[in-house]
Amino acid sequence: MSQQTEKKIAIITGVSSGIGLATTKAFLSAGWAVFGVDISPPPSDIADNASFKFVSVNLTEASAPHNIVSGCQAAYGSRIDALLNIAGIMDGFAGVDNLQDSDWDHVISVNLTAPTRLMREVVKVMKEQNNGSIVNVCSKAAVSGAVSGAAYTASKHGLLGVTKNTAWLYKDDGIRCNAILPGGFTTNIHTSVPTGSWDMASLGKMKPVHDTHYNWREGEKSQGADPALAAEVLLYLASDASKGLNGSALAVDNAWSTI
Repeated sequence: MSQQTEKKIAIITGVSSGIGLATTKAFLSAGWAVFGVDISPPPSDIADNASFKFVSVNLTEASAPHNIVSGCQAAYGSRIDALLNIAGIMDGFAGVDNLQDSDWDHVISVNLTAPTRLMREVVKVMKEQNNGSIVNVCSKAAVSGAVSGAAYTASKHGLLGVTKNTAWLYKDDGIRCNAILPGGFTTNIHTSVPTGSWDMASLGKMKPVHDTHYNWREGEKSQGADPALAAEVLLYLASDASKGLNGSALAVDNAWSTI
C-alpha cells in the first residue's frame, strides 16, 4: 500500500477521450490526483502527469471493480474522495421491434451494470471514511424516450435510478451521489456503433427532437458542445462546493431539457 497522498483522489472512467478526457484534465488542473480507467490508453500529455495513474480495464469484466479500487489504493493510499462514472457506449437507435439481444446485453453491461458494480465497490470505501462523492454521466435519454434507442434509453434511465437510490441510502454515511444529463457533445461515442447498423426508421422519428438541439450552420450539422463544459460541472459535483446537492440530475444541454 502506498503512502496516502494529501491531494483529493478521484477514480474516473472513460479517461482517454471525450468527456472523460476533458474531466481528467479539469481535475488535474484543480489539483486532484486521478486514477484513470479506460480500455484504450490515454494521450501522452495526460499519461505523463505525476498526479495521474492509469489502468487499462474492460469494465464489463467481473473482476474490474475490485481491480480498479485496489489499483487506486495501491497508487494513492486508502482514501477515495470521488468516483466519476463517465465511460459509456451508444446503441443503434433501434426500437424494441428491431432490438437484438446481443446489442441490448452489451449496452446494458457497459452503461448500467459496470458503473453500478463499481459504485458497489467504492461505496464500501466511502462508508468507512464517512465521506465521498459519486457522479454518474447519464444523458438526456435518462429522462426522455425520444432521443435514442431502447437499449441506451433503458441503460441511462436505469443509471439515473441507481443514482437516486444511492443518494438516499447512503446520505447518512457522508456519501453524495449525483448525475449529469448531457446533451450532444463532441465525443466519439457514436463510433461504438457502425452507422450502417443504425435503425434509420427509428432515428427518423427522433430527428425533430434532435433538430431542436443541434445548431445548423451553412447546411452542416453541429457535432455538439465542447466536452470541457461538462467537465466543469462534473468537477463541481465532485467537490465540496456542491455539498448541498445529493440525488440531483443536472442537465448540461443548452436548455434541451426544457422540452
